[in-house]
Amino acid sequence: MKRFDSLLVLFLSFGFAHAAQAGEVIVAVAANFIAPMQTLAAGFEQETGHKAVLSSGGTGQFYAQIKNGAPFDVFLAADSATPARLEAEGGAIPGSRFTYAIGALVLWSAKEGFVDNKGDVLTKGVFTHLSIADPEKAPYGAAAVETLRKLGKYDTLRSKFVMGNNIAQAHQFVASGNAELGFVAFSQIYKDGKLTGGSAWIVPENLHEPIRQDAVLLTKGRDNPAAHALLQFLKGPKAAAIIESCGYQSPRLGKD
Repeated sequence: MKRFDSLLVLFLSFGFAHAAQAGEVIVAVAANFIAPMQTLAAGFEQETGHKAVLSSGGTGQFYAQIKNGAPFDVFLAADSATPARLEAEGGAIPGSRFTYAIGALVLWSAKEGFVDNKGDVLTKGVFTHLSIADPEKAPYGAAAVETLRKLGKYDTLRSKFVMGNNIAQAHQFVASGNAELGFVAFSQIYKDGKLTGGSAWIVPENLHEPIRQDAVLLTKGRDNPAAHALLQFLKGPKAAAIIESCGYQSPRLGKD
C-alpha cells in the first residue's frame, strides 16, 4: 500500500510539474497553412504540453497588425520577405527566421475536366472570372500575377480577376462557383498526393519565384518558452513529415 501511495504521489507530482511548465503561444498563420498548422499544433501540445493558439489570415494583413502591436508571439508567413522585413525593422528577433515550408501554385477549377494539364484553358477556355489572391497582400497572389506575366496573359485576363484578400478567400471563390477557375495553393486541393475534386494544372516552378514560407519569433514572444518550443518543434522531423503530407516541400525533412 505504501508503495502504491508513493507511486501515486510521484505520478501526481509529475503531472502538476508538467502542467506548471506548460504555456501558451499565440501564432499568426498564413491562410494557406492553417489546416496543416492545426495538425501540427495538436502534435506540439501532445509532445510539449504547450498550447498553440492559432489565428489565420493574409500575410500582408498580419504584417500591418504586428506593426500596430497585435499580441502575436510567432509568425508563420506565406513568404520569406515579410518576416525578413519585420526582423530588419525590429519587430522580430534576429536570427530566429527559417523556412518551414515551400508552397506550390495551382490553377484549379471545381469543375471536372475544365482545367487541362498544360494550363491552356487560360487561352482557349471560356470563362468569366479568374480568382486570385490580392498580390499586394498575398504571396500566392503575387506568384499568380508573375505566372500570368511570364505567359503573356496578364493584360488580356486582368479584367476577369476576382480578387480575394488571401489565398483562402481566393479558393472559396472557386469552390463556391463564383469563379470558374483560379490560382490556389497546392495544399488546398490535394490530399495524400491526390486531387480532392475538380481539375487542376500544377504551375511549373520556373514561372514564378519559389514560394518560400518563413517562420519567425516576434519581439512579443522573446521571453515566452512556449514560443521558442514551437519554433524548435517546427524544425523537427515529425513536423517536417506532416508538412510534406499536406502538399508542401519541407526543406528540413531528414535534416534532424
